[in-house]
Amino acid sequence: FTTLLLTVVGLVDEEQFMYFDSNTKKAVPKTEWIRQNVGADYWDTQTQTDIGQHQNFKNNIQVAKQRFNQTTGVHTFQLMYGCEWDDQTGATSGFRQYGYDGEGFLFLDLKEMRYISPVQQGFPTAQKWNNNRVLIETDKQYFSTECIEWLQKYVQYGKSSLQKTGQILSSSENIKI
Repeated sequence: FTTLLLTVVGLVDEEQFMYFDSNTKKAVPKTEWIRQNVGADYWDTQTQTDIGQHQNFKNNIQVAKQRFNQTTGVHTFQLMYGCEWDDQTGATSGFRQYGYDGEGFLFLDLKEMRYISPVQQGFPTAQKWNNNRVLIETDKQYFSTECIEWLQKYVQYGKSSLQKTGQILSSSENIKI
């Protein structure tokens, strides 16, 4: 019997503003500033996105278990991604990194616009994703535009309570089996 649990948290300047887990299957606000500034459509969209991520993670963890030659035990597959924006200089950056059982598995090098794996088990995924130019262009667009636009909105919404660092960790997603 295998249980796949997914937890998603959204952070801005180290303050958690949203939460989702695969038990409740519902994204919920965790701060007053997000509650007051986004409507039901936002939460419905976030919920559907996270439910989709749960299915992706089910597939990803099965692939990782096979590559690491593991059939039993509790394992963690993690995705962290986000962006940073300096409101003084306008400089922006982003990141996407995957981990398996607490170790680096795969990360996106935004300067080179390619995925890199520090472990042999991640090489096939890196090669597959690097050959998918649509995926790479989508990532580039997300981190250069969409992520920054949302970060700027979140900073504006929470300006009275957020630390002034201009960083967003859009999501930290963990799945355990």
